[in-house]
Amino acid sequence: MSRRVVRTSKFRHVFGQALKADQCYDDIRISQMTWDSTFCSVNPKFVAMIVDASGGGAFMVLPLSKTGRIDMSYPTVCGHTGPVLDIEFCPHNDNIIASGSEDCSVMIWEIPDAGLTTSLTDPVVKLEGHSKRVGILSWHPTAHNVLLSAGCDNVVILWNVARGEAAVRIDSVHTDLIYSACWNRDGSMILTSCKDKTLRVLDPRKGAVLFEKEKPHEGSRPVRAVFVNDGKILSTGFSRMSERQVALWDPKSFGEPLTLQELDTSSGVLLPFFDPDTGVVYLCGKGDSSIRYFEVTDEAPYVHYLSMYSSKESQKGMGYMPKRGLEVNKCEIARFYKLHERKCEPIVMTVPRKSDLFQEDLYPDTIGPEPSVEADDWFAGKDGKPILISLKDGFVATTKAKEFKVVKSLLKTSGSTAGSPGDSNGDVQSLKQEVKDLKAAVEELTKRVRELESKN
Repeated sequence: MSRRVVRTSKFRHVFGQALKADQCYDDIRISQMTWDSTFCSVNPKFVAMIVDASGGGAFMVLPLSKTGRIDMSYPTVCGHTGPVLDIEFCPHNDNIIASGSEDCSVMIWEIPDAGLTTSLTDPVVKLEGHSKRVGILSWHPTAHNVLLSAGCDNVVILWNVARGEAAVRIDSVHTDLIYSACWNRDGSMILTSCKDKTLRVLDPRKGAVLFEKEKPHEGSRPVRAVFVNDGKILSTGFSRMSERQVALWDPKSFGEPLTLQELDTSSGVLLPFFDPDTGVVYLCGKGDSSIRYFEVTDEAPYVHYLSMYSSKESQKGMGYMPKRGLEVNKCEIARFYKLHERKCEPIVMTVPRKSDLFQEDLYPDTIGPEPSVEADDWFAGKDGKPILISLKDGFVATTKAKEFKVVKSLLKTSGSTAGSPGDSNGDVQSLKQEVKDLKAAVEELTKRVRELESKN
């Protein structure tokens, strides 16, 4: 009799747990739009959710600490004239968020540190170039102020946000609706899935197709795909019999999948969230009430099922917290923000460990908020590797107001004549703001030093 050996993995016992009711965000009317985006974006400062709005589109941005019931009159970001379809926080500045809408525009917003006190209607930058609604947004992981947008006009545009202009326009590659678009870890490639049943890996600056795979999944329903470790690609889709599938591909030999697994017969599109530090991928289906998670490794069958978080309520959207926003002393390896019809509920994924000490094997150095290359240099051909940070002492967010000043000054110079009195006034204001921020940073550091001294 052969004994079945259980594969060893430190993530075998990962479990999900919803936070208590007083730590949820209640009474929020989540958007009713039938669009397969996450409807939610989070970072260590804020959680943003697309909400129902009459006469245009809006989304709400809340400081993470503002839990409980949210008042009906709470201010929103409501500058779009059509429903908002996708939102995403900038990875290099926690106060900047981009939104794409049915009104064909992309807008960039700056959220004050304390959150909104009045509704925001004027964006910092408005990016216009799509002829149909914009449903996909993705910030470049390492280049500062580079944003990808994809619209229902089958066009992918790479924006130089600092200049407020479209730097690259990829309009001759996709023959039908684009279902998903994302960057690889250092932003040197783009991966798209399309209604023409083709996965494509593109060179972002040239817009050329490097690799492509026709019919990664036989079914006609939407396919989603993300880059995982070692340049491999994980895709979710449907079989001919409408069973949901997950597959792993090596773009260098795109002929056959490394693995293809059938999951169930539900109809919701599976949104994949991949964590490069742990190699765990989380699959959240829109309309599902569960989150499945798998470990992606180098050994067959490559995608190993770990477990599933289940609840009673179905999800209308899902936000995924960056690694630097997690509580490392509680062995938290992922945190999701699950959207219900009228609330947002945080769900924590934890590895059970007895020790409270920092677990180095769970938290390798992860991508920090510092960009490694500027937009102009990146478009000129310079790639930037991610700048990694250690989470050993927890991540301390320092407010960097300088991040988006470049944008304003560039837009000002392109929109007004140089040397006008308004310019010098703006410079004085920005210097005052810089002094203010430096004082705040010094106070924060002094506070930390005192805390450390009191512990010792």
